[in-house]
Amino acid sequence: MRLSQRAQRIEPFYVMEVAKAARTLACQVQDSAQPMIFLNIGEPDFTAVQAVQDAATQAIRAGLSHYTPAIGLPELRERISEWYHTRHHITIPASRIVVTAGASAALQLACLALIDAGDEILMPDPSYPCNRHFVAAADGRAVLIPTTAAERYQLSADKVAANWGQQTRGVLLASPSNPTGTSIAPTEMRRIHELVQNKGGITLVDEIYLGLSYDSQFGQSALAIDDNIISINSFSKYFSMTGWRLGWMVVPETLVSVLERLAQNLYICPSTIAQYAALACVESTSLSEYERRRAEFKARRDYFIPALNAMGLTVPVMPDGAFYAWADCTSACQKLGVKDSWDLAFEIMQSAHVAVTPGRDFGSAQTPRFIRFSTANSMLQLECAIARLRTLLV
Repeated sequence: MRLSQRAQRIEPFYVMEVAKAARTLACQVQDSAQPMIFLNIGEPDFTAVQAVQDAATQAIRAGLSHYTPAIGLPELRERISEWYHTRHHITIPASRIVVTAGASAALQLACLALIDAGDEILMPDPSYPCNRHFVAAADGRAVLIPTTAAERYQLSADKVAANWGQQTRGVLLASPSNPTGTSIAPTEMRRIHELVQNKGGITLVDEIYLGLSYDSQFGQSALAIDDNIISINSFSKYFSMTGWRLGWMVVPETLVSVLERLAQNLYICPSTIAQYAALACVESTSLSEYERRRAEFKARRDYFIPALNAMGLTVPVMPDGAFYAWADCTSACQKLGVKDSWDLAFEIMQSAHVAVTPGRDFGSAQTPRFIRFSTANSMLQLECAIARLRTLLV
């Protein structure tokens, strides 16, 4: 069977390949003194809050399972609009909000709506691998621009200007970022967007970790700049609804009908039950619990990253959001006699029974030197993982 060139261009999602190997080994060691600790997947250990679970149950019992509008329940779009007002102090009309089947669907819709064959999208290296594959799936080309710790592993306006070419269509940024947990300073985000606008391009910003920001200097939505920003968001991370597959995007008014047409044909609508459940996310009791969880994620970061640094797994930039640690593993590779972070990840998995993610997925600029830890697991599990890593590396 002949595969399309498009399908052949999409690389494996190595995060998930490593996860499969970790699960296989976990089954083999589940009865041992050291069962597997999973620090490889960016998924909160918290589940949906009780009010969300109750809302889903009530929707099912009420038979609220028919198709909704392709761009989401009007009530949910209104609730998201209210959340922007109360949390970020910006006014986003519900008419600009498009509810999607997860942030992944939002990115796919945006790419299909805005990218033609041969268009180039500038992205930082390192960055989340699926984002560049969404560009490729729309027959565009992701141009990865190497970044440094001094730049917080983010693009700058100067680098965007230096790399803008005839085929460049725009930029795809993530703030806070996966894998680094770092954000773009609001002043720099504004400079980038102004440059892109002057070029007639598009600014796409992945903000799915924005709710999990720990530093007011960075924890601001790019939507505050102007109405031409396209923001991608999700109920998965801050709202702990990963498997519910529900996200949204905020777009210029003129783009809504285009996205609606695409969504009607590709997805019909987002999950109806998930949408009714998500209405409970912005209730006061729910928001109080999410804020408690955000404080817990920060406490985990504040414990875990200094512990990594102390054993030579140096995190060059303290993450200001999300739940990741992007650690330079050069000294660990030398100590264990392995080539790079790919081999190190499997050595740690085999010897310490800790699953981590090698840098291979996230680009090519120095990524073999880095390994990503997820701190979305419990403090007890993080402490146990540190003890095992210390035994292996110190």
